[in-house]
Amino acid sequence: MAELEASTTTGARRARPISPHLQIYRPMLSMMMSIVHRITGAALYFGMALVAWWLLAAASGPNAYATFEWAVGNIVGQIVLFGFTWALLHHMLGGIRHLIWDLIYGFEPAEREMLVLASLIGSIALTIIVWVIGYLAMGGPR
Repeated sequence: MAELEASTTTGARRARPISPHLQIYRPMLSMMMSIVHRITGAALYFGMALVAWWLLAAASGPNAYATFEWAVGNIVGQIVLFGFTWALLHHMLGGIRHLIWDLIYGFEPAEREMLVLASLIGSIALTIIVWVIGYLAMGGPR
């Protein structure tokens, strides 16, 4: 206590401990995907505003729906919808991966990395498949 008081009165500061993860742990795919899983969860939170807007516009009449269609029909809206679709599918597959881990499977390093890679590749592939099917269902090129 006397040492702490002496250091604060002289203006010298004691070195605070630094979190070891910055110096010790090297980034692994599973670590990065854990961070991405959290980010996609936050993106889905805000993306639900789009779903609410779509439902409200559909219930409000043709003018409100035309405004919604204009907003999501331009290139920026399409990119946002594509990102929302990917976030939804990636978050879902990440949840399935965590369910597998909760069942105490897939903890070996090779299995863990394979599950993470499968959820990443699967989310990209499923997003493209959903958009191609949606594009074809809407009549293809106009």
